[in-house]
Amino acid sequence: MGAHTLASLETYSSILSYITVFEVLSSSLYPKIEPSFLEKKMILPIFLIFSLLSSTSNAAVQDFCVADLKGPDTPTGYVCKKPAAVTVDDFVFSGLGAGGNTSNIIKAAVTPAFAEQFAGVNGLGISMARLDLAVDGVVPMHTHPGGSEVLIVVSGSICAGFISSSANKVYLKSLKKGDIMVFPRGLLHFQINAGKTPALAFVSFSSERPGLQILDFALFANDLPSEIVEKTTFLDDAQVKKLKGVLGGTG
Repeated sequence: MGAHTLASLETYSSILSYITVFEVLSSSLYPKIEPSFLEKKMILPIFLIFSLLSSTSNAAVQDFCVADLKGPDTPTGYVCKKPAAVTVDDFVFSGLGAGGNTSNIIKAAVTPAFAEQFAGVNGLGISMARLDLAVDGVVPMHTHPGGSEVLIVVSGSICAGFISSSANKVYLKSLKKGDIMVFPRGLLHFQINAGKTPALAFVSFSSERPGLQILDFALFANDLPSEIVEKTTFLDDAQVKKLKGVLGGTG
């Protein structure tokens, strides 16, 4: 049984218990009040309880839910490994110690420690990653629909920023060693090596599976017809085809 399933059962049980207690108190304290009024009075407390319980971490229901990576990947996440099969190694990840391969078009590498790689973070609402930026390296405009991000610069200089969704306001900063910047969930953001030496940063997320969608790849690295890309981006045909050619897109 997965952590989310257990949380749902716990929530359902709590709601039923609350309703039962409320009904008993209501019948004794307000015997002459119309049922419809009591029903209306129950709406707000029940709503508040749902809000509180839904924001509670899975860790409040059980100690942990180490992902069973050999099991199915469900819409609510991986199922939990049986406690008897869990070892200390499930809570240790050594994959961020080595630099990633930056020999690519963006001259950057992201090494993730998400639930898929680090089973111990499953259900805990946290994860990390390593970001390596070669000289002139860039992580293009992208978004993490599943969580917010915190970045700390370990070495080098990084120009980073994000764009708000309401007024499209740009928040831009040149970061140096030791600087930390937060990127709110779902907002478009980027990182660029602003120095003359490689840059290194570590990032943490408020989700074990924050997700990733890079805007350039979403537009030009697939088979979305060029004429549609042209109309939605105001780029001409030559520009669209050039970008599709660079990123491996067709259409």
